[in-house]
Amino acid sequence: MPAAPAIAAAAAVVGTAYSVYSGEKNASQQKKAQQQAKKAADAQALQAEQDFNRANAKKANVGTLLTQAQQGPAGLGSTMLTGSGGVQGGLNLGKNSLLGQ
Repeated sequence: MPAAPAIAAAAAVVGTAYSVYSGEKNASQQKKAQQQAKKAADAQALQAEQDFNRANAKKANVGTLLTQAQQGPAGLGSTMLTGSGGVQGGLNLGKNSLLGQ
């Protein structure tokens, strides 16, 4: 009968070891499942954002821009430096100035 307590102690150690192993295995599986769920949620969020951007794409109204350019104060050919009349006055680069040399 002296072997019975030793067997019981060994069974308790084996049972505890299995519980620890089983717990670690479950934790590992749970962590993998969470990672997969996060990856799927990120992919779904990215897809939703792309769908939203595609549906609400901003497009230039070319007709309005052309009309405004034609009706503007300087006309279609104007820039900041020249009006519809071209280079005038002090903007002429033929002079001896820092810009003309």
